[in-house]
Amino acid sequence: MHNALGFSDLLRLIDERSTAFRAAISSAPSLDAQVPSCPEWTLRDLAHHIGNGRYVWAATVAAGPASAKATPDVPPMPEDREALVAWLADAAQQLLDALREAGPDRECWVGWTDSQSPRTTGAVARHQVQEIAVHTYDAQLTIGDPRPLPDDVALDGVDEFLLTCVSTTSAWPHEPTTVDYHATEGRSWRFRLSQDGARIGHVDGEADTSITATASDFVLWFYGRIAPDAPKVEGDARFVDRIIAWEPA
Repeated sequence: MHNALGFSDLLRLIDERSTAFRAAISSAPSLDAQVPSCPEWTLRDLAHHIGNGRYVWAATVAAGPASAKATPDVPPMPEDREALVAWLADAAQQLLDALREAGPDRECWVGWTDSQSPRTTGAVARHQVQEIAVHTYDAQLTIGDPRPLPDDVALDGVDEFLLTCVSTTSAWPHEPTTVDYHATEGRSWRFRLSQDGARIGHVDGEADTSITATASDFVLWFYGRIAPDAPKVEGDARFVDRIIAWEPA
């Protein structure tokens, strides 16, 4: 992995973002409020997704190098607000305990096969930070208190998204291109797309397209939480639209 965050940092951030998510659930005027960034869900649906998903990932990590995601018997989500928050806390703790027990290097089912991210529990922990962080933003947005992702979460999130979610060996169906992502916090990433696929590489020389935003805005943009035109684009903007529309085989 290319990130500077250690395994203990990732576990700490899972805990911190999970705590922030529960705080939004605890303070929400109504759990039946529609989530603006996930309009098919209410806040209660979002809570179920977070809690149920963490129980499943805890079991998946504990299973080791299995061939599929685990399907454990997940405790039912309570209706009572206080019990719901406790259920969410238990789900997060189950995940953290499973990750600590496994350590960062054990093989694990991860859900991706054609990316630059390894199939390890450390990679799972890294991706979990981002999933919980983005959904915490969703919850905060729903209660009228949206906050940028913390810098350490967001900077690692740009790298993690490019490595895990969009790198591929599937052939790029257009002319080869390079796209630079420049975070205003001072880090940059180069994304190369060609017949050999899409991969992160070193920033060296001029890119065809350059995109600038805060790291938090990049992550929220990647996951469709802010407007497509929010980052500043220089160069050939056609490639940005093509990357967004691309569905690798």
